[in-house]
Amino acid sequence: MPSFKVSLLDYGAGNVRSVRNAISACGYEIEDITEASQIAHAKAIVFPGVGSYGSAMKVLKEKGFDQPLRDYLEGRDRPFLGICLGMQTLFESSDEHEEGAEAIPGLGVIPGKVIKFDESKMAVPHIGWNGRILHQDSPILKYVDAEEDVYFVHSYYAPVTDENKEWVLTSTTYSGQRFVSAVQRGSVVATQFHPEKSGKTGLNVLKGFLEAVENGTFHQAKNIDVEPAAHTDLTKRIVVALDVRTNDHGDLVVTKGDQYDVRENHKQGSETGRGGVRNLGKPVALASRYYEEGADEIAFLNITSFREGVIEDMPMLQVLEQASKSIFVPLTVGGGIRSYSDPKSGQTWSALEVAARYFRAGADKVSIGSDAVYASEELVANGGKCTGESSIEVISQVYGAQAVVISIDPKRVFVSDKESVNEKHVVVELDDDSVGPNGERFCWYQCTVKGGREARDICAVTVAKAAQYLGAGEIMLNCIDMDGQGKGYDLPLMKAVSGAVSIPVIASSGAGNESHFVKVFKETGVQAALAAGIFHRNEVEIKACKNAMTKSGIEARKSS
Repeated sequence: MPSFKVSLLDYGAGNVRSVRNAISACGYEIEDITEASQIAHAKAIVFPGVGSYGSAMKVLKEKGFDQPLRDYLEGRDRPFLGICLGMQTLFESSDEHEEGAEAIPGLGVIPGKVIKFDESKMAVPHIGWNGRILHQDSPILKYVDAEEDVYFVHSYYAPVTDENKEWVLTSTTYSGQRFVSAVQRGSVVATQFHPEKSGKTGLNVLKGFLEAVENGTFHQAKNIDVEPAAHTDLTKRIVVALDVRTNDHGDLVVTKGDQYDVRENHKQGSETGRGGVRNLGKPVALASRYYEEGADEIAFLNITSFREGVIEDMPMLQVLEQASKSIFVPLTVGGGIRSYSDPKSGQTWSALEVAARYFRAGADKVSIGSDAVYASEELVANGGKCTGESSIEVISQVYGAQAVVISIDPKRVFVSDKESVNEKHVVVELDDDSVGPNGERFCWYQCTVKGGREARDICAVTVAKAAQYLGAGEIMLNCIDMDGQGKGYDLPLMKAVSGAVSIPVIASSGAGNESHFVKVFKETGVQAALAAGIFHRNEVEIKACKNAMTKSGIEARKSS
């Protein structure tokens, strides 16, 4: 039985439930820090920073936590683990603050400033699984193989400098840029990556830290000479999507149809198209299976949310709460992330409040669909001026761009030539595998809302660019025409959108075999590929997809 309780500094933003569950999985009990006076008496503090730097430091100051934390950390002999933003706050300052505002000072424990990745040289945020280069031999990593990847999601980073090099436990490279991915000095440890989202590897990092607290073995860290040319590579991610709806008995089930027909059709047991519209299992059980099989991320998509209340959609919240107890990879939830008014009570919840409920239930990201299209239309109508009121803006302002995924669901509109289309739409040239029914070599991708039921006069490229401008951190790019067909991803669409934005793009709709993953990664700029039916029906294994990627020279996640 552990001799101490872990003091969790939960300042009220983002998904902290997964950190709680990860600590519990390591066999330790938690007590929450709710008063500044508790900090001085803590045996070991874990600070899981989620959201934006400015918001985090503002809350710490308002709660009176900032100075007690500085005092706690001063001697470097009190056990502390900062995660992601929890690491960044240890530095003197950050460039992540409101435009025009003065820089907000950090805790000032580590010299230097946190700065933003260069969007002209790489996709920002840095999202996904990457490696680590050891700078110290530390007991924190005693259970972790040097080759195992961990999960990152951040737009800002701390560069390795002469001033902070004695702190650096590991570094990581992204598109040639080296940054601090973990620090340790004495008993103070922090990671830029998320151990609670890094699978069994991440749990072993937490285990190493907690055992070092128990045994008092932090002093054993030793410096290691690092080759200047040493580097790591961001892997390509495989995301498994679970389309979740309520069946006739009121239970949540995973379902799959073709070309979004399941979003309009609730027929039980019908067998239309390649996969048919049918129930394929319970969400948490299926998600747990995919976690064990090596899925890099899991997305729960509530496909009937446009008919039902979001705040009162308790079953989906319960799915997240249960899933986060045993699934330690990123969880995304989509469907109905918008402002909502209860027609019975008249009570209104903002998009930010709706998102907050999902984050606190265990989601790491929220996926916004129809609301993103409406916000993009408004941005275009306003001549590119933001209102500051869209769901994208308000959620990313508090939780960071990395927490906001935009789901774009377009249909092809075939045309014979570029000149026949309104100039506000981006026309894409098609390859030989995707020409129109009458041999058309061009099309534009018309966005839809309400689960594909309603078409809008705006194209996918325009929505993607607008969403990035409004503050989104990632695009989930679907193609209704390819959904459920098993013929591969819509490569022209993926090329057009990934080439137009500097945020990561997830390819979706159409995967039928492992070669389709290889092809979309080889031929387009997407960073992740999503599939559903082929995994639900056991037609393709996640392991087979990763093996095919590796054989083709595409980086896939290495894990324990």
